[in-house]
Amino acid sequence: ILDQEGVVVNSKDEPEIRKDVLLKMYQTMTLGRIADLKAVQFQRQGRLLTYAPNVGQEAAQIGPMAASTDRDWLVLAFREFNAMLYKGVTLEQYFLYWFGNEQGSHFNDGVKVLPVNIPIGSQISHAAGLAYAAKIQKKDEVAFVYIGDGGTSHGEFHEGLNFGAVYSTPMIVIIQNNQWAISTPRAKATKAETLAQKAIAYGIPGIQVDGNDVLAMYVAAQEAIKLAKSGKGPVLIEAVTYRIGAHTTSDNPKIYRSDEEVEAWAQKDPLKRFRNYLLNKGIITEDSDAKLNETYNQLVLDTFKKV
Repeated sequence: ILDQEGVVVNSKDEPEIRKDVLLKMYQTMTLGRIADLKAVQFQRQGRLLTYAPNVGQEAAQIGPMAASTDRDWLVLAFREFNAMLYKGVTLEQYFLYWFGNEQGSHFNDGVKVLPVNIPIGSQISHAAGLAYAAKIQKKDEVAFVYIGDGGTSHGEFHEGLNFGAVYSTPMIVIIQNNQWAISTPRAKATKAETLAQKAIAYGIPGIQVDGNDVLAMYVAAQEAIKLAKSGKGPVLIEAVTYRIGAHTTSDNPKIYRSDEEVEAWAQKDPLKRFRNYLLNKGIITEDSDAKLNETYNQLVLDTFKKV
């Protein structure tokens, strides 16, 4: 929907999203970006434990969350910071988690987010269970679950998707295809031409989306929600994106990927694209954006001091 510079390619594809929602989407992406960069700095200073950076993957997370409702569940791995923020997890709770404090997994009442899941792939089974329960109880809920491209090679990805498909559960599985499973490139992790086509084996819908286009991710999630709630079972969305930073702060990506590759993907920055889109529509201005960044920089510093 948006090109690399944030211009709408075809106006008929542009979704109608309320101004307040667009602002929340952008504000969350901005806060997520600032807090993420600061978290890496805090870790390097010895003030935070090992951390998993999110830069470059904001749109893949914010688009679907903006399309969801407060009734829907978010089930995640460890690189879904922006999705967590949008769904109501606080910055303080997030920092506490990466500081090794279990209070960081204790979210506020009404926040339907499961704690960070470390065993790769098992979150798919958790989401399948939540979605199955919603179906049995006839609740108007969808379980959103995230996994990385490397995670699709783990057993529980297949087990959870197969269970969800067999029982037609309202579950939306979003693969954040950030091109690298730590140091293993996507091409060496599976023979499949795309990850979206893995949906065929389970008899469910699958789609590949530009994961750096927040509007495209929003539209894909909207359609997925309709399908999931109509009893057609899970939907698989492959968000093609890129992990700009390291896998974690214990990783050195310069060993296995080129600076040229990183720079090429940096030009497709999801935050820049969305910012340009909102500037062109007059929803934000250069001045308001500068003030927002200043406010969030201070907010992150003040919040971290509490931790």
